[in-house]
Amino acid sequence: MSGRRLHRAALARRTGCNLETIRYYEKIGMMPAPPRTEAGYRIYNSSHVERLSFILRARELGFSLDDIRGLLTLVDRGMQTCAEVKERTERHLADVREKIADLKRIERLLAETAAQCSGEEVPECPVLEALTSRM
Repeated sequence: MSGRRLHRAALARRTGCNLETIRYYEKIGMMPAPPRTEAGYRIYNSSHVERLSFILRARELGFSLDDIRGLLTLVDRGMQTCAEVKERTERHLADVREKIADLKRIERLLAETAAQCSGEEVPECPVLEALTSRM
């Protein structure tokens, strides 16, 4: 596919990415500006597919746009080391684990509160009382 030329819609179909998202990534500089035909159409190639796929996969793994930009900068400069990438990944993993812990705490509190609720058609509601008491 190295010589294959794609229009933006074909790039979107190939990667499963929304057209507006591709435009956004171009606007913020995460995707390089593609060359244009004489008629002004953007033409993408395999390097665009690879880069967009990288960005999308990193987003699926929960990396922030700044984190992805940092990884891409390392790759673009050809100066990446496994140690740098690992450090960034471990920092992200720590953030993910912290979010999981927060979600587990929230789950436990919601379950405890919901268990106190009778679900009956009565004005007293332990869930609302719990929400009010936390204000």
